[in-house]
Amino acid sequence: MDTDERPPPPDMNQIREWRSILTLIVFIITNTVVSFPFHILIPVPRVAWDVFLSVLARVRIIPLRDHAGPQEDGGRWKMLRWSISTIMAPVYACLFLLATLTIGRDEVHDGTVGSNNIEPYDVMIFFITLAYIAISIDASGLLKYLAFRVLKKAGAHGRLLFLYLFWFFFALGTAIGNDPIVLSGTAFLAYMIRASSNIASARAWIFSQFAVANISSAILVSSNPTNLVLAAAFQIKFIDYTANMIVPVIITAAVLFPCLLFIVFRNEKYVPRAIDMHELSDAEREREPVNPNIPYAGYGEDRTPVGEILNPYLDRRHATYSVSIMAATLISVLLINAITASRGGHPTPVMYVTMPASFLCLCADLLTGWRNRAVTRAVAQRGRTLAERDAVERDLRAASEAGGIRSSNDDDSSMPRSSSEGGQTAIDASNEKPKKPSPWHATSDEERAAAIEGELNQRQARRAAQPKTLVSMACGAYAWWRETFPAASIVLSRLPFALVPFAFAMFILVEALVRKGWVSLFAYGWDEWVQKTGIMGAISGMGFLGVFLSNFTGTNIGTTILLCRIIQAWVQITESEGRSISDRTFWGAVYSMALGVNFGAFGSVFCASLAGLLWRDILASKGVVVRRIEFLCVNAPIIGIATAVGCTVLAGEIYIMRKDEPYIA
Repeated sequence: MDTDERPPPPDMNQIREWRSILTLIVFIITNTVVSFPFHILIPVPRVAWDVFLSVLARVRIIPLRDHAGPQEDGGRWKMLRWSISTIMAPVYACLFLLATLTIGRDEVHDGTVGSNNIEPYDVMIFFITLAYIAISIDASGLLKYLAFRVLKKAGAHGRLLFLYLFWFFFALGTAIGNDPIVLSGTAFLAYMIRASSNIASARAWIFSQFAVANISSAILVSSNPTNLVLAAAFQIKFIDYTANMIVPVIITAAVLFPCLLFIVFRNEKYVPRAIDMHELSDAEREREPVNPNIPYAGYGEDRTPVGEILNPYLDRRHATYSVSIMAATLISVLLINAITASRGGHPTPVMYVTMPASFLCLCADLLTGWRNRAVTRAVAQRGRTLAERDAVERDLRAASEAGGIRSSNDDDSSMPRSSSEGGQTAIDASNEKPKKPSPWHATSDEERAAAIEGELNQRQARRAAQPKTLVSMACGAYAWWRETFPAASIVLSRLPFALVPFAFAMFILVEALVRKGWVSLFAYGWDEWVQKTGIMGAISGMGFLGVFLSNFTGTNIGTTILLCRIIQAWVQITESEGRSISDRTFWGAVYSMALGVNFGAFGSVFCASLAGLLWRDILASKGVVVRRIEFLCVNAPIIGIATAVGCTVLAGEIYIMRKDEPYIA
């Protein structure tokens, strides 16, 4: 390349300025907080807090406080928790840099609208809209039903079931991404472990599922937002991306399975040769499956964990149209992307395909909900009534244990009060003498029913007498929305909206590093490494960086953004110096980064990916607690095997498919 035709080298003049140094410090601190979130306690004077609540109550935003009930006794100060969470830490960092004038309009523009082929808004809209369709498939019950069919096919053979579930989750993760697998598959496995009598630990099943869900999501661009960022940064056609990733990923999964079964989880307490599953009773087998999307559905019924997996709910119509829309969307995205790229123009934003598709799926969910509203409302009403009765019974039982129960015709003043002298509960009733305290278990069924009915009526009367507030109206509207449109409401509530501010903030922070010269400095270091180690160093080094940075500098999304900018700056450096990067070296680095950031999602910390946080929370809600040290120790050999195998296969593929000629951007 002639000297006059060479692009200028990256600008690094600002790197010694205080704003540049502050940007790097804030970036490092932010990624540390992302990995280790915390909260700050802020003391507020109790008087000021009470005045604030009183003002909100007077303007009918919140209900009036019940001064007759027990009052909060917290001293002179009210402690508020300000959460510095994984999601909000990058947002706070951007606000701080803006307040100190360290960054400005250019960084915010490039971090939201885009630059150098990366368009953050397109990536996020594509991901959210496609996620709606994927989660809608999950809400239909199809994933749990398919898992049930896999379970039935394997029968009582433990290792065969482990094999079937491994490849089942792999296939689903490839098609619809890791989030629906985490949402539905994790709960299924938790129920399956509880339904078996000889699986001593859930470790093998849940960790294998989480690993394979993230490994398989590396195949399709649409399966993960990290893949979208990478494909956009280097203008890779979606079909080309899949063609280059499918072989390393499938071979990685094929090698990983026997390693998991015979090395990592070789003890039979994890994967027994035969699984003893509790059988369903005749009543449970004949019972109509309950729609888990309807609030309070199945409440009060004697349903066991075995029934959750052996008698799953499936809305066939919902599953049919959701799967059809997903298939048509993915095919359209691949075709439009390939046609646009073959013409040499700027690729059409993929959100123009997924937005109409997700809107169509949403309309179908709303229409289905509206047509079935009478049934869903009746189911929800029945379950809610039982839940309210149970809550009243618990309260009355607690009051009885403290001193007695009150009759059904007591008024508001007859609420149990604890005496400060004797510790007994005095019961005041208008125009009649206090009743003698009576233990709940000593009363007859008729007296209990009368007491419950009376308390229910009193609570309903108190609610009706209270003036409407913004909070009460919002709660009522939300209850109506959930009962009328159960599928649409549950899908919208599960959408990863928290990813949007997080991802945009990370884009802005990386753009700040670019403009302050730090990314160019990192690119010079990467260039030195590649010159000394060659193609194998580029593949292994970028794969290691993808895994390491995903776990120790925030999530894999932020890592992908940073590494893409480093590779772009690396190309600019070599062109400015009149050198060239070989085609093998460049694409080896790009695709090993794709492996690294996807495999890094199941590394040493839960927040390496947002799916990890979701996975941990779902397991905790099912009674399976996974601690940080266990997450690290179990995943360490898994990620080591997967990364080594994936990068090795990728290196062989690069040597076979690519030529040792200069890369042309």
